[in-house]
Amino acid sequence: MSRVSQYSWRGAFVARLIIGFAAAITGARALWVGCTPEPKARVYFANHNSHGDFVLLWSSLPSHMRGSTRPVAGADYWAKGGVRSFLINKVFRGVLIARSPTATDPNPIDQMAAVLEGGESLILFPEGTRNLEDGLLPFKSGLFHLASRCPDVELVPVWIDNLKRVMPKGRTLPLPLLCTLTFGTPLQLLEGEAKADFLTRSREALLALTPKES
Repeated sequence: MSRVSQYSWRGAFVARLIIGFAAAITGARALWVGCTPEPKARVYFANHNSHGDFVLLWSSLPSHMRGSTRPVAGADYWAKGGVRSFLINKVFRGVLIARSPTATDPNPIDQMAAVLEGGESLILFPEGTRNLEDGLLPFKSGLFHLASRCPDVELVPVWIDNLKRVMPKGRTLPLPLLCTLTFGTPLQLLEGEAKADFLTRSREALLALTPKES
């Protein structure tokens, strides 16, 4: 049974609407330049410019991978009931983490590792928050700790280009503009690699996918 078949019928219906809407608005192109799309446990880590980032990345995956790929999202934003709760739980099957965990909250690394160990993939934004400027913010340490916990899992950098122009801050309706997602070469934590070195290497791998000026 596919992961998608486990959705409620409402969730599956809304998922199809979102996929079609994302394609119509962005004309999104997925360029697999460093790896091939495979239905195995991976971490797709990307730049973060818009609330629509994980939606576009998730929508751009092949259908045989989409149902087993889960975005990591902040519980403080998504776990408030209503439409947000329906979307994150029934459509995207998000992994909700506490961004400022207390003693009673689950450990975020434990939550993410459990997903990978179960054979599913994650969408992760290592900047930790939306970056409204060009380039990348420094990476938070979560990617390193997850790579340490699951050293055999491939970490795939994904550069999302142009989405912040589609959904700029303060805008409620998207602008129809072409977006491109470039999937790079997977990397893994090297034996004995220090946290700072790993985060620098991961960040540089993502920056290397930015479109070159013609």
